[in-house]
Amino acid sequence: MARLRADPITLTAEQQHELEGLVRTHSTPQKLAERARIMLMTGAGMEVRETARRLGGWPKTVRQWCRRWRSAPVQATVAQRLADAPRPGAPATFTPEQVCAIVGLACEKPQASGIPVSQWSQSELAREAVRRGIVASISHSTVGAFLKGR
Repeated sequence: MARLRADPITLTAEQQHELEGLVRTHSTPQKLAERARIMLMTGAGMEVRETARRLGGWPKTVRQWCRRWRSAPVQATVAQRLADAPRPGAPATFTPEQVCAIVGLACEKPQASGIPVSQWSQSELAREAVRRGIVASISHSTVGAFLKGR
């Protein structure tokens, strides 16, 4: 049978004040406000299912955030305790410094690099970035994405 009550959450007066501020502030993202409400309700001793019912969510979600709150280091701030966990995925292929260097290269005149055109093409920028050693290899479409700000 599922547990009706999570281990109790203990909130300091400072944490409670900060959580209440997150709930009241209109600019708080809704997911963060919901997590703050979960902590306030469970900190007040409300059962998991009742908290979930009042918030229109799932008991599993309430238990998850209570577990994350309790497992956070003691010195962790409220924002750190309620932050999203890192998402899985491939690491970035290019560093921010490389992206900036390529965008900076696009701001230079091609003639300064000995390229006889009036303006850069994505392919020429990609070749020049490799020639200068900014990156080992890069496609023209990736250069285009950098220039568009993606």
